[in-house]
Amino acid sequence: MAKGSTSEQSGRVNLRMLAEHLELSQTTVSLVLNNSPSARSIPEETRKRVIAAATKLNYRPNYFARSLRQSRSMSVGVLAPDLSEGYFTRVMSGVVEELSRAHYFYFTACHDWKRELIEQYPRMLVERSVDGFLLLNTSADTIDVPVPVVAISAHSKAKNVTNIVLDHHSAVEQALVHLFELGHRKIAFMRGPRAIPDSEYRWESIQKVTRDMGLRIEPSNVIRIDEAGWSMKSGYHPMAPEIGYNSMKALLEKAKGFTAVFCFNDIAAIGAIRALKDTGISVPGDVSVVGFDDILSAAYSSPSLTTVRQPLTEMGRQGAKVLLERIANHEKEFDAEVMMQPTLVTRESTGPAKS
Repeated sequence: MAKGSTSEQSGRVNLRMLAEHLELSQTTVSLVLNNSPSARSIPEETRKRVIAAATKLNYRPNYFARSLRQSRSMSVGVLAPDLSEGYFTRVMSGVVEELSRAHYFYFTACHDWKRELIEQYPRMLVERSVDGFLLLNTSADTIDVPVPVVAISAHSKAKNVTNIVLDHHSAVEQALVHLFELGHRKIAFMRGPRAIPDSEYRWESIQKVTRDMGLRIEPSNVIRIDEAGWSMKSGYHPMAPEIGYNSMKALLEKAKGFTAVFCFNDIAAIGAIRALKDTGISVPGDVSVVGFDDILSAAYSSPSLTTVRQPLTEMGRQGAKVLLERIANHEKEFDAEVMMQPTLVTRESTGPAKS
């Protein structure tokens, strides 16, 4: 290609043509376009000229050729139960940020808690030569793949899997101490569905913390989301507000004078608040409500929601970072677990216990 040619010239511009156009070596152009650390030794003016020319000539790297050279596809598979607002969107914001920084592409597959899809999708993604897997709220125990795996909120016991998990004991303790200090002694609990790995770990923490605090869990003051009509075959999502609404309605039919309720997540808590209001119960005047996650809408519900903030974006960022490190260092041993710390966010949905 003669110097001064433009993208109007027919044919796809490859690295050699771009380098000839700039009168630079292919190595120099490649270092700049791949944002390699070695590119720092290249003059800033040259780097700007390379990027400007690549943009003008509509240069697109040959990822297939590069993956053959690096023995990598520069892509990963992300497996999640759903793509709904809340948990998934917050975690993925961190995942995308980290993968984009590393120039990695990703495939997202939603299994909707269907066992056959949990087993099928990893095989399909391996056939597409992904370099690793990131599992969101999905157990790795039944997934057998020949590439690195990082699981977020999955608590997997499978070998060669790194788990990014929340310190549930700290999360529960912060929420219950807050309610205890407000005078609440009869606290109801909305447990998560069996399909979600976090559910059992959080419930175990609730039982331990209440014992340590001298609080009694009344069986009549406990409702499980599964009991309120949700199942993997139901027509709506387990994290939809209808679940929290229906769970609270079911709880009110059997409960004994609770003054606060600790919900499995924020979506359920928002549905629970609506159910309480529809029954003529004031929040927080009669019943205080605590959620979990601190999704974007938690601060704007009415009343605004007191909740345990999971660092979801950071968990996504950390999960992607560890996965990329495992891809780059196959022989290195990694910790089985990375624990993240929660924070209680106090808003309008909690207040002093009604005497």
